[in-house]
Parts: sequence; C-alpha cells; structure tokens
Amino acid sequence: MAIERFAWPTERGSAPDITYRGRTARFGNGYKQEVGDGPNNKEDSYPISSTGTQATIAQIMDFLDRHAGVKAFLWMTPLGQVGLFTCKNPSPTPVGGGVFKITATFDRAFHP
Repeated sequence: MAIERFAWPTERGSAPDITYRGRTARFGNGYKQEVGDGPNNKEDSYPISSTGTQATIAQIMDFLDRHAGVKAFLWMTPLGQVGLFTCKNPSPTPVGGGVFKITATFDRAFHP
C-alpha cells in the first residue's frame, strides 16, 4: 500500500520544535565525548492549523483517523522538505458560520 500524502494547505507561522538527541560521556579534567543518539537523532514537530468548511475539515479528520496517530504520511515542512510524519492530537473547532479550524502537531517519523 502506498504512503498517503497530506495535501491540504496549512496555515504556517508557529515555530517548529527541533531537538537533537545526543549521548555524553564525561571523563576526568572536564573532558567529554558527545555523539548523536542513533542514526535519526533529530526530532522535530510542527504545529499546524487549517481553516475551512465543515466538509473540508471532515476530510482532513478522515485522513488523520485513517492514520490513527501511528501510521506515517508524507507532508512538506515549511522549509520545503518532504518527510514522514504522524499526528496524534488533531483538534477540530467550530469557528462559526459553517467554518471550522483544525489544529494539530505533526511529529517526524522514520522508516523501520
């Protein structure tokens, strides 16, 4: 089965959370060695939001429900890099007049 792509436009503006995991070994005289923690030591997550009609937000929720927070999908970051992401916390909110806003966080995922 092919990997699906999140293709809806998102409102960008919130800063991503980017962290590099590392391991440190400390020795005498203040000497230390640091290495990356595994081959994929960069953790990044992106807060996103999208505003649209009830039908559009329902399509987005259907997409996220199919992936259930664990199955990765393709998404393009604000810097234009396509990667695999998961989403565990979508929150659709009615704005009024048949308009809804969905907010979520896309977390980086990796192939096993």
